Amino acid sequence: MLKWMKKRISTIKDKRLRVLLLAAVSMTFLLVISTVATFTYLYSLGPPSLTSNQNTIYYSSSNQVIGEEHGPESRYWVSLEAIDSKVIEATLTTEDRRFYEHNGLDFKRILGAALKDIQSMSKVQGASTITQQYARNLYLSHEKTWTRKIKEAFYAIRLEIFYDKKEILEGYLNTIYYGHGAYGIEAASRYFFNKSADDLSLAESALLAAIPKGPSLYSPLHNYQNAKNRQEQILASLANQEIISEQDQFLAKHENIQLTKPKEREKVAIAPHFQDVVLKELSGILNEDLEDIRSGGYQVFTTLNVDYQSKLEKTVNSTMSVETSIEIGAMSIDPNSGAITSIIGGSDYKTSQFNRAIQASRMPGSAFKPFLYYTALENGYTATTPLMSKPTNFELADGTVYAPSNYNGYYADKPITLAQAIAVSDNVYAVKTNLFLTPERLVETARKFGIKSKLQAVPSLALGTEAVSVKEMVAGYGMLASGGKKIDPYTIDKVTDIKGNVLYERPSQESEVVLDKRKAFILTNLMTGMFDRSLNGYTSVTGSSITDQLTRQYAGKSGTTRSDSWMVGYSPDVVTGVWIGYDDNRPIEKTAEHQYAKNIWAKFMEKAHENEPLKTFDVPEGVVGAYVDPSSGDLASPYCEQQRLMYFVKGTEPTTHCSLHLPDESTEEIDTEDQHDNEEDKKGLGRFFDWIPFIGNN
Repeated sequence: MLKWMKKRISTIKDKRLRVLLLAAVSMTFLLVISTVATFTYLYSLGPPSLTSNQNTIYYSSSNQVIGEEHGPESRYWVSLEAIDSKVIEATLTTEDRRFYEHNGLDFKRILGAALKDIQSMSKVQGASTITQQYARNLYLSHEKTWTRKIKEAFYAIRLEIFYDKKEILEGYLNTIYYGHGAYGIEAASRYFFNKSADDLSLAESALLAAIPKGPSLYSPLHNYQNAKNRQEQILASLANQEIISEQDQFLAKHENIQLTKPKEREKVAIAPHFQDVVLKELSGILNEDLEDIRSGGYQVFTTLNVDYQSKLEKTVNSTMSVETSIEIGAMSIDPNSGAITSIIGGSDYKTSQFNRAIQASRMPGSAFKPFLYYTALENGYTATTPLMSKPTNFELADGTVYAPSNYNGYYADKPITLAQAIAVSDNVYAVKTNLFLTPERLVETARKFGIKSKLQAVPSLALGTEAVSVKEMVAGYGMLASGGKKIDPYTIDKVTDIKGNVLYERPSQESEVVLDKRKAFILTNLMTGMFDRSLNGYTSVTGSSITDQLTRQYAGKSGTTRSDSWMVGYSPDVVTGVWIGYDDNRPIEKTAEHQYAKNIWAKFMEKAHENEPLKTFDVPEGVVGAYVDPSSGDLASPYCEQQRLMYFVKGTEPTTHCSLHLPDESTEEIDTEDQHDNEEDKKGLGRFFDWIPFIGNN
């Protein structure tokens, strides 16, 4: 082709014309070759990455946004379909009217801008297409140099080669800077108007479209009149192109725009301590560092129950005095899955981000006893196993003497049952049991319940003298609530990228059963005793102060040390643990502060179960129930003032009837009618013994 052109040109007689034509042909040929070579080279590089930093968003269990993670920049990614068409039209008419016609570079605009730059002898006129701006946002700095412009053009061509217009426009709208740390139309819409990008009015859309040309100059928060003037220019341009009507233009121009107030622009996160746990868990799931996760644009669907969280926070705020410096750690989980539904890690997150529900280790006191008594049930104890409750000195193997004491120095000074020992929290009974079974067995059982903290196999372990976390305690109690299933508390159900592609989904599988279902249920029933005044003995049951607040069946155990106050308990659907204490381990001296844990627990559990149907713990196969006299531990008679339904592994239930509570047989003379009644009472007692049923699932 080139030879043919040269041959034709050589026939021209005018030498100057011949040289000019030959030069023109050569330059055209070289331009074509270089263009083809450039495009071939750019194509060989493959598609450029479209990744950019985006906010990581956290959602509750009901898909409500509860918070977000980001660096100094706030970014959200929304699909083009989720952006109002008015925003798109306003942006196109402002930034790149020929967007759908060019291939990344608008040569008509470039030529016009170049002429104006030459006239002014400076780089003042912009001619960047949306594709070029997107390329700059992704890969380059914003310095005004020819080198940057050339690189920008190359990246723009690559984008146009490998991506369609929809992808480029969507990417641009999600990365363009609107000032105030807001990148992308969604972040800007939320920041300036506190609404999503698909809810903007025409007036708001045009106002936002005005900003990117000069985010500082046209910020409606700092320079409203500048922004308003440019908005009106954009509206006029839309009307001139007949994209909107003159009436639409007039109404939008005169619309009263409501910008966000400073307080609305403050990010108030829901459950911030919970979100910290999510971030750490997410780092483990994705195997990325925290900073990469914060700006990774992940959509994280968590287990947080916003209703529970709100109720727990309100309960804490209404119960604890604002003047106290005492702290709190609290957590709720779903025992059927292990999902963490609410967390409070301290009284004020702004003051301290330390999470006392997860990170703090404190002595649980008597709240540790259920792990001991599960060990006892596995080794032959029943609800009616009697042990003496009186001051006792225990001589240990090393020759030392250990003398535990009960609260306030009260003792029964007679044998009491396991049921009553749990209900009134008898320490002597607990230590005797621990020494009989050996502390090593208690440590093994605690490990089975998921307690990973360091535990010393010592007699006092039965009284909770080793430090554990609220999370460990709640998980351990959750295993009882679930019927013995292993529980590993978690906060994340699913993670997707900004496009909705699933990166992680918690596997749905049946949890391993690690406890004996029968003994787990029996212990649960025994733990309901702390709220049952029929088990009052030498002292009141430990839940007596909150029993009247409760409207349904719960199992639980409180715990107290000099510097710690605990209440952990559960229903079939909710497990909650509350710890109260001072960070510096000073003693809790105020009576009201000693009651915080129980009162918060009781109020929250009642609120969490509002409008929920009553539910009881299911009796498993192989367990029978019988009405027992709490004092004697024998089957109750009609003359027993107190009776309690207790449960036993079939074959271990009591077989004798209470002889402590019989009708008085006075030696005094009685009339015939009284004697007749007395005889009838005895006959009735015999009939009762013959009739009394064993309740349960055989």
